[in-house]
Formats: sequence, C-alpha cells, structure tokens
Amino acid sequence: MSVFPLGNLPLSRQEIDRDHEARSRPELFAELWADPRTRILPMNRGRALAHPNFASRPALALIEVRDLPVGSGAAGSIRVYLGLSLGDTNPEPAGTPLVLVVLDDAHADALEPDEARWLNLRTVATSLSSRDAGAFVESLAIAGWHASHTHSPRSGAPTTIEKGGWVRRDPELGIELFPRTDMAIIVGIVDAQDRILLGSNALWESNRFSLLAGFVEPGESLEAAALREVFEESGVRIKNPQYLGSQPWPFPASLMVGFTAEVDPDFAESALVPDGEEILDLRWFSREELGDPANGIILPGPASIAHSILTRWYGGELPQAAAW
Repeated sequence: MSVFPLGNLPLSRQEIDRDHEARSRPELFAELWADPRTRILPMNRGRALAHPNFASRPALALIEVRDLPVGSGAAGSIRVYLGLSLGDTNPEPAGTPLVLVVLDDAHADALEPDEARWLNLRTVATSLSSRDAGAFVESLAIAGWHASHTHSPRSGAPTTIEKGGWVRRDPELGIELFPRTDMAIIVGIVDAQDRILLGSNALWESNRFSLLAGFVEPGESLEAAALREVFEESGVRIKNPQYLGSQPWPFPASLMVGFTAEVDPDFAESALVPDGEEILDLRWFSREELGDPANGIILPGPASIAHSILTRWYGGELPQAAAW
C-alpha cells in the first residue's frame, strides 16, 4: 500500500529498471539490436503503437527489431534505451530490454498506416499495465526533450546523442546537455464550509473546470509556489499546504506536485478574482453542486492528478469526468 494519500497515481506507475549503468556502454545499441529479447516501443508525434488486439488486451505494441521499417533503426535515428522490464504480469519476461524508437511520418506509416492504432497517453493511461504506462510516460517525456534540443542553447550548434539517448552533447563547447523537468504545483483548496475551489482556464471550453495550478519559479519552494500561484490566479490567500503526491505530466515536460490547502482564516474573503489571462472563471463547489449533472460542467479525466485530488475530497468517483 502506498504511503501517500493519493495512492498509486496513473502516470506515476513504474515497472521498469532504468538500468542507468548500461547507458555509458559505447556499443549499447549494437548489443541491444543483436539481442533477440529486445523489444522496441515505436513512437510518432507523441503517440505509441497499440497492441493489435487493444480492445481485449489494452497494451502497447512492443515489436522485435526485425519488424522495424527499413532505415528506422539506423544510427542517426532517435533511439533511447528505456531499461529492463520488471514484474511478472506482462507477456514479456522480466529483464526484457526496452528501447524507444521515434519514427518520422513515413516510417510510422510504413509500420502501421491505421491512425486508430496510434495511441494518445491521456486517453489510455488508466487502461494500461503499470509497465506500459510507465514506458509510455518515460518515452513521451524523453522524446519531447530530444525534439526541443536538436541544437545547443549555449552555442547554437547541432547536438549529438549519447549515453543510450539520455544525453545530448554540444560538440563546439564539449558540454553535456541533460533532460530537464519543469516543476509545477496543483492545489485542492477548501474553505470553512468544506467547498472546493475550481477554475476554468482560458484555453478550455467555458464549462470545463479544474484545480488551480502553476509553475514553480527559480529560487522558490513548492509550498511558496502554491501560496503565490493561488493568490495570483484567484485572489485567495491559503495556508498550510499539505503534500499529497506527485505525478509526471509529459505534456511536454512537467512534474505535477499535488497539495491540499485551506483558506487562510485571516484572509477577508471577498469576491473571487480570476487573473483574466490564464483563469477566466472561478467557482466554489459543494459536493452536492459538483455531483449535480444539471450543472453541465466537465471535470478532469482519470489520468490527471487533479482527478485524484478531487476524488479524494469528493469521497467517491467524480461525475462528468472528461477523457483527459
């Protein structure tokens, strides 16, 4: 049983030994390509390939090296050694080497032209096994980093891929560039009446609501970020943020850190003040209001940490949850 209040969050599940030491072997991919146990996770445009019988067996398609389209396993392709499969609930035995290969559109179409078999993580995360969910999250995050670091931010030179796909090198300066994660907080805020505060983002349809969230700034603690972001987005002062759990959110490179917090009793509560840029609407919801289908609101889907925080407060499954 998890020691964290939110339990085993959908995108935090892991059944892969990342096998860090193997990344430094210069002939790692030659070894993997010669190993008949190696399985490839193909990805294209942030989508992973579904198992042919996904409807009855919700799993990713892990293919053999020989089944890759011609040229997609060449040295210049983006390949990342994900590690060794763990657990005994997957078709492949524990210890199976897993490799991400990012395919361009032509190679993806050659491998599988049916667009319906290319999966979006947000819509399938809760259906996948812990091994497959973890592999999808890991692959999506590292593939996104590669896409944004083709050139060095220091010199502008094209970078080269090293260490199993986990480092890019600036050849002019000789420096290593490592993947980075953007820290963000998300807060379930309750008032003295045990209502929860939800906001509607400017990028969403007007009836979609979720918890308030934001990025941590340089030199700022997670708790300080929670206090600042909530006030900036809503005008509400909170106190006593309590850690609930964390979940990677690779869209493109975040780690969402969940808190619950109370409205500061010394705060003279007045009308909610949405910032007008990110948040256009704010509302306090009781459990009865949130559970009433007549309100027509859309809530966060089950893959998100927001869904788990809301479910914990609500005391059961949420109505009107979105697919993501």
